Parts: sequence; structure tokens; C-alpha cells
Amino acid sequence: MKHVQYTVRVPMALDKAIRKLAEQKGTTPYAVLKACVKAGINAKSSPPQTEIDLREIVSEVAITSARLADLERMIDRTLFTACAAYCYARSAAMGGGKTDEILLGEINRAYDRQKALATGRS
Repeated sequence: MKHVQYTVRVPMALDKAIRKLAEQKGTTPYAVLKACVKAGINAKSSPPQTEIDLREIVSEVAITSARLADLERMIDRTLFTACAAYCYARSAAMGGGKTDEILLGEINRAYDRQKALATGRS
């Protein structure tokens, strides 16, 4: 195989990085530079298929987002149900006599308090 010689000028920071890498690998800066050129050409001539990967990632994020929204609604409904059960049980334990409208107000206030505590907006 016939070799062709190139003269390459690199910034000092890059020279330091090449020399450091050569020292770590136990080789010469020229060998490191040659390996870097080969790796760069290989990377440029056959770039990775990121478009397919990005579509998959976007699809999975969308699915996860939809499932998270469903979960948030379910947890929110569970919190409301727990507040309603608490308010009705408390009313019954204290002798009842409250109308559903009064209890609904208490339920909503209890729900709002718990939601504020859960989200840190107390």
C-alpha cells in the first residue's frame, strides 16, 4: 500500500489532547492522529441511523406521556374519593344531619388542602 504524507496544523489545545492520549495509550502522537483521522472518516462516511432511533424515542415518550396523564387523573380521582369517604365518615360519626351540599363543600375543601399539600403549594 502506498502512503501519502499530509502536513496538518492543529491548535495547541488539540496538540495537548493528542499528546495526552498518546501517552495514555503508550504510542506516538502521530499514531494517535492517524487513528483519529481514520475514526473521523469512518464516522463521516457512515453516520449512525439516528432518525429511526429518534422516531422510536418520540413514540415512546408520547406513549409514556399519555399513560402518565391517565395515571394523574386516576390518582386525582382516588384523592377525591378518599376525601369524600373521610368527610362522610366524619359526618356520620358526629351524628350526621348534614346535607349533601354541605358535605360536598367540605369534601372540596379537604380535596383542595390535600392537593395543595401534595403539590407543595400549601
